Amino acid sequence: MLWSYSKIDESKVKIIEELESKLNVTLLAFSGQDIKNVELTPENLKLIEEAEEKLGLSLLAVKA
Repeated sequence: MLWSYSKIDESKVKIIEELESKLNVTLLAFSGQDIKNVELTPENLKLIEEAEEKLGLSLLAVKA
């Protein structure tokens, strides 16, 4: 399972904002997505790791 930011409508945003104000915190909304990762060859893994280093971020190979 992969977790990403939720796409929420304005009514849900309002509820979250009210709770943030009440608790004096920032809340992040996440939703799970049923995505399968890919088995990589050592060579392909190395290419991804090099790209991650160059870009300064993390990449995840998944089945499309």
